Amino acid sequence: MSYQQYGIDPALVERIKTKMKKPEVKERVKGLLQGVTKSDLQNRQKVASFVSQLSKIVGEPLTQGQAAVLIDFVIAQKIDPNNTFHLLKLWGMFR
Repeated sequence: MSYQQYGIDPALVERIKTKMKKPEVKERVKGLLQGVTKSDLQNRQKVASFVSQLSKIVGEPLTQGQAAVLIDFVIAQKIDPNNTFHLLKLWGMFR
């Protein structure tokens, strides 16, 4: 299912993708997400914390509504960071 079907603005995604190309931003994001588990990505409070921290790292302020949509999206994807298929699926979604 596409992120657009969750109401995530494609312009927001493009801005974040552009900012993630900066090596220092990419490394800070990787550091934040190092060791994240599937259960972490199913916990609403932890996902909300990740979204908030990531928003600050990339310098993209989010409204409460945007953050809620992103949290719902992450939880709905049932992402397992240790499953290569899940990561490829996400990669394809945001290419």
